[in-house]
Amino acid sequence: MKYLKAPWRWDFLSGAIRDRKKCVFCEALREDPDHVLVCCVGKRAFVMLNKYPYNNGHLLILPKEHLSSPLTADPAVMDEMWSLMIDSLRVLEKVFAPDGFNTGMNLGRAAGAGIEDHFHLHVVPRWQGDANFMPIIGQTDVVSYDIKKIHRLIRNGFLALREKK
Repeated sequence: MKYLKAPWRWDFLSGAIRDRKKCVFCEALREDPDHVLVCCVGKRAFVMLNKYPYNNGHLLILPKEHLSSPLTADPAVMDEMWSLMIDSLRVLEKVFAPDGFNTGMNLGRAAGAGIEDHFHLHVVPRWQGDANFMPIIGQTDVVSYDIKKIHRLIRNGFLALREKK
């Protein structure tokens, strides 16, 4: 049997992310954007690259405020998150030219939320045939690009999009 090494996923797989005392998403806004992979910051919400992606270019859109559900969010926050989702689709189209997208939220532990205390919207680019034997049989995902390079491409895509507006 061959093994693919992905040591950057250990904090997620081991539960260390969920066991932290501070919210990893709230802390992301206080840290170096290049280190935590923040791609775009708005007035009420922000976009970051998922460090533990389902696919290359997997983005998270989050409110700046620490909220566990969109039911408690101010409508202006939800409006900005929706706008950032549309911008994310545009950026990912330009950078990766995927065949489609999955978008959605996992709200609560029963729904599969990995970090349930700070709700977030997933934007996952998809390509024809990207579901192969690795994730289905081997329970292993292969990310074929360096995550820092993907971050630079997406961040630059957001900067270019903002310059056009």
